[in-house]
Amino acid sequence: MTAMATEGEQTASAATEGRPARPTAWRAVAGRLSWGLADQAASSLANFAVGVYVARSLGLSAFGVFSLAWVTYGVVLSVSRGLATDPLVVRFSGVPEEDWRAAAARSSGTALGVGVALGAAFLAAGLALGGSVGPAFAGLGLVLPALLLQDAWRFSFFAAGTGQKAFVNDFVWGLALVPAMVIAARVGSVAAFVLAWGGSAAVAAVYGCFQSGIRPRPGKARGWLRDQRDLGYRYLAENVGVSGAAQLRAYGLGAIVGVSAVGVVRGAELLLGPFMAVLMGLSLVTVAEAARVLRQAPNRLAAFCFRLSVGLSAAALLWGGALLLVPDRIGRRVLGDVWPAASELIVPATLGVAGVSLGIGAAAGLRALAAARRSLRCQMFASLCYVGGGLGGAALGGTVGSAWGVAAATVTSSAVWWLQLRTALSEHHRGGA
Repeated sequence: MTAMATEGEQTASAATEGRPARPTAWRAVAGRLSWGLADQAASSLANFAVGVYVARSLGLSAFGVFSLAWVTYGVVLSVSRGLATDPLVVRFSGVPEEDWRAAAARSSGTALGVGVALGAAFLAAGLALGGSVGPAFAGLGLVLPALLLQDAWRFSFFAAGTGQKAFVNDFVWGLALVPAMVIAARVGSVAAFVLAWGGSAAVAAVYGCFQSGIRPRPGKARGWLRDQRDLGYRYLAENVGVSGAAQLRAYGLGAIVGVSAVGVVRGAELLLGPFMAVLMGLSLVTVAEAARVLRQAPNRLAAFCFRLSVGLSAAALLWGGALLLVPDRIGRRVLGDVWPAASELIVPATLGVAGVSLGIGAAAGLRALAAARRSLRCQMFASLCYVGGGLGGAALGGTVGSAWGVAAATVTSSAVWWLQLRTALSEHHRGGA
């Protein structure tokens, strides 16, 4: 008992003075980050496998249609996260279990409600649209509730500090994907692959209810939105700015260059998939960790964010350099006919991801500070730059020009993120003083 009290006092003293905490604290942080990486590795590996399988099974044009549905799902996912899970992570990370369980039930219920409402809209729109695109969007509407609920469980587990449960949940999804993809390949349509992808997510979503012992409560979504409105609606606008910009770029690129260009860009993203797994895996836990740093040692927040950004940017450049060494024969085996065009985007796509990585730490810091207005401004600026650079580059230089325009936009946007974090930290320190 005496030894435990002494260790706790030393850790608290180190936090108060702004000194690094004891190694046990760093091991705890490393453990949570590791589970974030492992979880996203499982998720991204499944997404990579789906993308490659669809590209090889359907060809470039149909893969472009599938990519449009995929990008659209990203927009809906950003809506769900902004309203449901982002406020959960900011306000209920590291809280008592009873508080977390109550919040997780309302948060997951909100995500499920968003999926049902928007899913019905996509189903109706897809049936009315018809053609080659309509069935894919109708299928997306059917599976949206399951996709959003599964994602909500992931963030709920990381808020509770139990990232291993999120990893197991994504692993279950990956197992369910295998037979689903085989069946979809026999059908041979884009809609079949969309239904297989979302149907397997339903298995993981149901399993998440058993893992957590929590039943989602859509009936309490209105109360959750009311209680979190100071953060939720700003995070909604911020997240939609991110995914909406990606969707506008995809639609605009398809209109300027052709639908096949959307598939080419998606192919380049698949090549960067392993690194994106690292980036997205860390993003699952960086806000929660930044919030913990802010509570325990506010003076260390800027250093935490800076190291995070520099490390991720360096890793992006290393991965892009490795992709340049991949022989054409191996690339063709992975992406088939998509490889020749996608390989031309490796350099600008890598620089674009490195530019995004530069701002990841600053974004996590602003979220931890609950500086929702500042982060919203940054994201709106970044989204405008992304769309302008992507479409302006497409008009000037086609698909390759679009990739270079996005790269320039991400680097510029990251500088704005850091300027806003610097100002927010100054305001926080003055307020604390």
